[in-house]
Amino acid sequence: MTTTTLNSLARASSAYLRSAMHQPIQWHEWREEAFAAAQRENKPILLDIGAVWCHWCHVMDRESYDDPEIAAIVNEHFIAVKVDRDERPDIDSRYQAAVQAVSGQGGWPLTAFLTPGGKPFYGGTYFPPSDGYGRPSFRRVLLSIANAYKEKNGDVVEQAKMVESAIAQSESFAGRSGRVSRDIIDAIQESAFKIFDAQHGGFGQAPKFPHPSALDLLIDQYSRSGDEKLRDLIVTTLEHMAHGGVYDQLAGGFHRYSVDERWVVPHFEKMCYDNSELLKNYVHAYQATGSEFFAQVARDIIRWMDEWLSDRERGGFYASQDADISMEDDGDYFTWTLDEARAVLTEDEARVAALHYDINEVGEMHHNPAKNVLYVRAPIEEIARRLSLAPERAKALLDSAKTKMYAARLQRPTPYVDRTIYVGWNSMCVSAYLEAAKVLDLDGARRFALRSLDRVLAEAWRAPHGQSDGAGAPATRLLHVVAYSDPKAERRDIPGVLDDYAATAIACLDAYEATNDLSYFKFAHTVADAMIAKFFDPTSGGFFDSEPGVDGNSLGVLSIRRKPLQDSPTPAGNPMAAIALVRLHHYTGDTSYRDKAEQTLETFAGIAGQFGIFAATYGIAVLQLLEQPVQVVVIGEDEGGEITTGLYKTAVAPFAFNKSVLRLSTSGAVTRNLPPTLAATIPNLPLLRSGNPFAVLCSGSACQPPITVPAELRHALEAAIKKPS
Repeated sequence: MTTTTLNSLARASSAYLRSAMHQPIQWHEWREEAFAAAQRENKPILLDIGAVWCHWCHVMDRESYDDPEIAAIVNEHFIAVKVDRDERPDIDSRYQAAVQAVSGQGGWPLTAFLTPGGKPFYGGTYFPPSDGYGRPSFRRVLLSIANAYKEKNGDVVEQAKMVESAIAQSESFAGRSGRVSRDIIDAIQESAFKIFDAQHGGFGQAPKFPHPSALDLLIDQYSRSGDEKLRDLIVTTLEHMAHGGVYDQLAGGFHRYSVDERWVVPHFEKMCYDNSELLKNYVHAYQATGSEFFAQVARDIIRWMDEWLSDRERGGFYASQDADISMEDDGDYFTWTLDEARAVLTEDEARVAALHYDINEVGEMHHNPAKNVLYVRAPIEEIARRLSLAPERAKALLDSAKTKMYAARLQRPTPYVDRTIYVGWNSMCVSAYLEAAKVLDLDGARRFALRSLDRVLAEAWRAPHGQSDGAGAPATRLLHVVAYSDPKAERRDIPGVLDDYAATAIACLDAYEATNDLSYFKFAHTVADAMIAKFFDPTSGGFFDSEPGVDGNSLGVLSIRRKPLQDSPTPAGNPMAAIALVRLHHYTGDTSYRDKAEQTLETFAGIAGQFGIFAATYGIAVLQLLEQPVQVVVIGEDEGGEITTGLYKTAVAPFAFNKSVLRLSTSGAVTRNLPPTLAATIPNLPLLRSGNPFAVLCSGSACQPPITVPAELRHALEAAIKKPS
């Protein structure tokens, strides 16, 4: 009988770390004891950073870390530390910068070699088990590093100092501040046009990522200007993405990115944050263009998230779905051979589906040439003509084919879903669902978003054990994780990072606008105040990404303070924080919020233009700061009928980042139910006493007379939002 010895990762919370508990490597988590062991034994640290959804992380695990010979080398010469990049984005971001400085490479798996004090001196990403792919074998790298550490320790220490200096320099914005200007929005727009792929949509060449923040900024600019070049960029990109293999044609939802410029062959993992931000893109594009296709894609994204990434019972959005079942396949769950399709379809269904999705004897997957990625090769109207079918008949056949193929796919072994609920990502999903619910009138999405946010506020807004603030009252902080995927895993209270606070404050404001429940507004206020207290730099402006000296934040290079500016791929923390503060200023009238937002954006104003579309969230924050807020308050009882509903739908219809809409009942339009700026005006409106429904449109600090006719409200909104020529 053989016994399996588990390493220390058996005690980990993260699904990624727990997946390595059976490996012969003597892994450590990122903790004091690992660094103490390295210093005590005078061994360099091997740092592996990856994620449960990362295909090549699992490949390297199988090829190298499962290998007893390689494990023996690691265990003899190194202290091995494994980190989940989703669980510890603060660690990942700093060591990504380090490995970029050393090798010019980044991504996952990240393989870094550190001094016993955690200072990086060498690194890369994936290393093959044998020499190949233009890379040395991992065995050779390990032995070379171990030898260099022993024989050339002075050089190693000097290299570590240089790398640490490079990380600090990459995160330093000293002397780069400037005046906040709309010029950055023009610069981002110009950058987008320069790299726009007019044939296939999207930005740049392969591999192609969706860049949702850039798309949202461009949709906003199109809404204001009506510029047909912007419309073409937006429509071309969103249509090609939704017709491509990067979109799951059967279940809905987007894969992480496309390996080709045509959006056909994706990396098959699906992330909640990609889908939340793309959901907003399609909702906003529907508002801006009126295209029902974009509305349908948005509903389809929600369909997939509801089915696969949602805790339907308790609320909460799961983190991701893997690409693969095992190391032997590459997206096999999502792809089809022609025979597999024919086996579940009638002959007529198969003919239509094969033409529509380009299913052939030879497909797109190199590891298995018979496998086809489903993408829209031809519209159903063209297929109907080619097959001499009535369009209605062709569409019915395609619909039944999709239903049958999805049902058959559900019988296949299913890629792992990481049911970890991360606070920041969850809040982004909440905001996206509330946006879609508002525009597309989806009450179920609205209810689930609110239940999910309620769970975050109930379970992740905590008083740290044994801590209190200076006055003796319990200190409150936001955690990074609401719940872990494995119910057997020990819960870890990992402190929230800047992104968690900023996204949650924004989600609370979105929830207030969706419900008029002042408790959400008060939570936004409280979370934002905590964000300022923990992360704001009062000396130089801007927000640090993590709290200094909290839960091991001084280990390795975590002591290097970092102020995130660049979207990568989630919206960057500093502009998100600025957006939350600007919106709070509009509701509270508290100028300190606006001042801190402006100071934050000034911190990066001198350099933001160099980041192009990767500074898109910064551009959105600048827009929100500089544009006059446009606020519509619709007042009328729900049973007031068509006029109240018509006014609300008219108010919601156009898209602009600086527009907000509230719907109040006549009885609810009282001081105690309103934030300060609204409490000063709304209860005093003479028309309230009539009981008739009406809308009030305020732009900046001026409010127009009450409007009772939807068409008049539409014209007033267009004038308020339109970009001046």
